[in-house]
Amino acid sequence: MATRTQEEQQLHFVVFPFMSQGHMTPMIDIARLLAQRGVIVTIITTPQNAARFKATLDRAVESGLFIRLLELQFPCAEFGLPEGCESFDMLPSFSLALNFYQAADALETPVKKLFPELTPSPTCILSDVLFPFTLDIANQFQIPRIVFHGVCCFRLVCLHNLRISNVLDHVSSETEYFVVPNMPHKVEFTKCQITQVMAENLKQFSEERKKADLESYGVIVNSFEEMEPEYVKEYKKTREDK
Repeated sequence: MATRTQEEQQLHFVVFPFMSQGHMTPMIDIARLLAQRGVIVTIITTPQNAARFKATLDRAVESGLFIRLLELQFPCAEFGLPEGCESFDMLPSFSLALNFYQAADALETPVKKLFPELTPSPTCILSDVLFPFTLDIANQFQIPRIVFHGVCCFRLVCLHNLRISNVLDHVSSETEYFVVPNMPHKVEFTKCQITQVMAENLKQFSEERKKADLESYGVIVNSFEEMEPEYVKEYKKTREDK
């Protein structure tokens, strides 16, 4: 068992996985990889999501890894979500997506209360991109925030190029194919294929997350260079090689 003095000298990463299977699973894997290298890891999530990964994390702890799991109550009812709807994949309809994101943002208050109580003092935040409030916490405690993207570089480059261009202004039909500009390859979509990721009611939500993303220390993408080398290169350009 490490002494308090030894703990204070160790790195302590606080991990904020977004409540969705496609985001949770890779971030839990990253947490285990960090712990295998001697880092103290604290994972902050909600009760139902904690239960999904309890067996995996219990085995990691039994093997000697220093991983802690802290649970926060998810405010379902306050934001018009069904009781117990603590993961994005549990939403009965995509029309409730904004409600879910707003509920996730509301976790900022309890997180800010518990963060100063964490021991040893956190040295880094590893946050899903969908938790922009973690940038404020990182700045407050003067520690780096590393962003996690649960999607590949191809998708990130597509979205970036769509947002900075006006190509959609010239597409009138929901089923008309258009070419995404400035891509290494010819990539075509229809408006109806990108409705969810470019939805107007999520525009402010997306802008807040993009701003926090760009102001963060660095980024981890759920991909690997050998699979999409050209898109890794293009994505680095959008991030100024962070």
